Amino acid sequence: MLRIAVQAKGRLYDETMSFLNEADIKLSPTKRTLLVQSTNFPLEVLFLRDDDIPQSVATGVSDIGIVGENEYVEKGEDAEIVKRLGFSKCRLSLAVPKDVDYTGIGWFGGRKIATSYPNILSNYLRERGVKAEVHVITGSVEVSPGIGLSDAIFDIVSSGSTLVSNSLKEVEVVMKSEALLIGNKALSPRKQEILRELLFRMDAVKMAEDKKYVLMNAPKDKLEQIVSVLPGMKSPTVMPLAQEGWCSVHTVLDEKCFWDIIGKLKALGAQGILVLPIEKMII
Repeated sequence: MLRIAVQAKGRLYDETMSFLNEADIKLSPTKRTLLVQSTNFPLEVLFLRDDDIPQSVATGVSDIGIVGENEYVEKGEDAEIVKRLGFSKCRLSLAVPKDVDYTGIGWFGGRKIATSYPNILSNYLRERGVKAEVHVITGSVEVSPGIGLSDAIFDIVSSGSTLVSNSLKEVEVVMKSEALLIGNKALSPRKQEILRELLFRMDAVKMAEDKKYVLMNAPKDKLEQIVSVLPGMKSPTVMPLAQEGWCSVHTVLDEKCFWDIIGKLKALGAQGILVLPIEKMII
């Protein structure tokens, strides 16, 4: 049995549980407890505070964990990054009151900065030769300047709406963060085997993200040109149709280039274009 530590609530919890569900890891639908075992995979989920996950994995309380890169770097625990998961993206930034005339990183010299990430911030300031007072606070860091507790803040930024609502502006991006799968460095051979199977499922889910399965009817005299504009993973599937001079072409397209490609296909005479979502992709 492999044990994975997961954040007990919040955005990362929601996205992690959705990701595990897409990988067909079924968990009990009953009220969440501290430890829940999968009903179809040798995995149990341990729900913890996000800042406790790195230590849990490093000490072997959990075998693996899904945690924000910001917490992983801040805690500096001896656990290894197994996989970057690509969701729960955010950034750690310095922000100041919006009416401040910000002149550069030197502005922070001699000023007080409120943060829940003192280690990352202290390293960043030290590398730039800036001496500031780092004030450690938990909870709503963004209110600190407004109540006179600090001159600036260093905190997580996603959309930036929280900064705006507190009359703050982002002035320096210190690091970018995403969800990480981290692992204990001393997993048994059996647990490594289970982890490999879990990674196989995760990769299948990630490969399918933003991908569409596209089927179309294409005139045979334009087939070579149509195939040339398809950026599929491999050569598309081409099958003859009952109607003379036509064939069916099947391929996979990335959503970010989808509409541009579809326009070119239509211009080359492709018809009856059918677009289907992809749940998993295994290569």
